[in-house]
Amino acid sequence: MSELVSTRIRTTAAKLGLPHLAEAVNEYTQRADEAKMGYLDFLDLVLSEELAVRDDRRFRQGLRPSRLPHHKTLDEYDFSFQPDLDPRKVKDLATLSFVETKANAALLGPPGVGKTHIAIALAVAACRAGYSICFTSLDDMVRNLKAAEAAGRLLNKLGTYLRPSVLVVDEVGYQPLERAEANLVFQVISKRYEKGSIILTSNKTFSEWGQVFGDEVLATAILDRLLHHCEVISINGPSYRLKNRLTAIEQEAEVA
Repeated sequence: MSELVSTRIRTTAAKLGLPHLAEAVNEYTQRADEAKMGYLDFLDLVLSEELAVRDDRRFRQGLRPSRLPHHKTLDEYDFSFQPDLDPRKVKDLATLSFVETKANAALLGPPGVGKTHIAIALAVAACRAGYSICFTSLDDMVRNLKAAEAAGRLLNKLGTYLRPSVLVVDEVGYQPLERAEANLVFQVISKRYEKGSIILTSNKTFSEWGQVFGDEVLATAILDRLLHHCEVISINGPSYRLKNRLTAIEQEAEVA
């Protein structure tokens, strides 16, 4: 390809909002020459690469406001360490059919079994699929809503938790709530009902939620809306964190 044509393509690509094509046009033509591509194959290469770059850019932009503490995937989850957990149930969730139908997913189990890892992995998958996401612990959400309510900005702050297609609520049950705090949670759950998905993690069984929310009637109202359309996965296995800590202790003992 002549330098004149290459320059013209880069200029046109920039005008079309295709900065990657403008940068990589010479690389594309080299790959086409080496593979002896026809015109249609070359066009398919360029369009596929541009789409991949655009999707990756959108994905990264979607992750930025998500407040995810880290970016985990299901490929990084060690299912062999939790033999009682059926991987098919988790992978079914990863198809995001529950997000499409604005249903919910609940991951229950003791601390350290990987509930948050799976929740984050599902959120990352949803973001890659083009859904907006937001991550929060229950305590952080309640604290933010209480502060907004005290400042007369509750409706505005509620939007933070109502707008995203997927809201991840982590660590439900680690700290009991007062009734007024539980009512703020109810507002989020009820306003998202059949309008957006919630992925939550909890170390408490649903029968214990009356203690968590300080009111059996309010807990029942929350569960009624949450569980109407919900996939529930219980993980009752050993703790990853404890496993790693015990391994470190054993290694330290061997060294000593």
